[in-house]
Amino acid sequence: DLISAAASRGADLTQHLLAFARRQPLQPCATDVNAMVVDAARLLRPTLGAQIEIESMLAHDSAPALIDPSQLSTAILNLALNARDAMPGGGNLTIETAQVELDAVEARAAGITAGRYVMLAVRDTGCGMDATTASRVFEPFFTTKEYGKGTGLGLSTAHGIITQSGGYITVRSEPGVGATFKVYLPLVQSAPAVNVATAPVSTVTGGAETILLVEDDDAVRTTATRILERAGYRIYAAADGGEALAIHDRIGHGIDLLLTDMIMPEMSGGELTARIREREPNVAVLVMSGYTEQTSLRQRLVDSGSAFIQKPFTPESLTKKVREALNATAVVQAS
Repeated sequence: DLISAAASRGADLTQHLLAFARRQPLQPCATDVNAMVVDAARLLRPTLGAQIEIESMLAHDSAPALIDPSQLSTAILNLALNARDAMPGGGNLTIETAQVELDAVEARAAGITAGRYVMLAVRDTGCGMDATTASRVFEPFFTTKEYGKGTGLGLSTAHGIITQSGGYITVRSEPGVGATFKVYLPLVQSAPAVNVATAPVSTVTGGAETILLVEDDDAVRTTATRILERAGYRIYAAADGGEALAIHDRIGHGIDLLLTDMIMPEMSGGELTARIREREPNVAVLVMSGYTEQTSLRQRLVDSGSAFIQKPFTPESLTKKVREALNATAVVQAS
């Protein structure tokens, strides 16, 4: 349990840093921001404590915003927790939504395009900040809290999520009068809003298929092998593309799924996928990677029929993706 908790903390830290660097893989869709605020407020009430009053001021003409719902939830929670820390003696937290129009001058200053946006404001009545502090609040690891009381990643994570989603975030504050963070999100003009929190949870099952696992990191390869073997799969593990091809030559045409890292020395996951599909055109492919800079390469793999899983992954997410990739290929072959 301690090892698992430590690994989760490390994975969370990595995701926070990727979000700040705008290299976090997102799944943007039409998202009901009002619904996200309602869900967040429900979660925040017991978290913030009775000494903080939460008020929601939601726009009646709400339109969906184009953003990853889970990442928006993270941003709202981080902004609210920052507000809580600024009100140690209690106070008021107001979350407001509205539709706004940004003209060319405002948009140019924000580094975004002019047009209509969904505005989300998080306002507190806390201690506030001076101009110097406010200018640094989105820097990673910058914090005014005591040692051990904060990582300085909450606001930088929110900043990364919003900017990567094509939006903009501002802060206005003065000492003693609280702070207001305003988030501007791209507006979706005509699409049904969704909330991934209400999506059905699928049942994850194992299988008996044969998987060729290719991963150059020994620890990841060993762990993934154990996870999938426990799920019932037959695993052939290789440390690189050359070894994978040698294994395939030895066992013949018996691979149901190629599970490969995307970035490897000498031969990339894309090159290996092409070589294997020359031999077995109908093999299922699941590509894994911890890098999101290679977005174009990943998209080409997905366009060619390969599935993708982001590192780090849990046993549940790995077995779920493996099963989905195998099932999808089976459906295509049947049709």
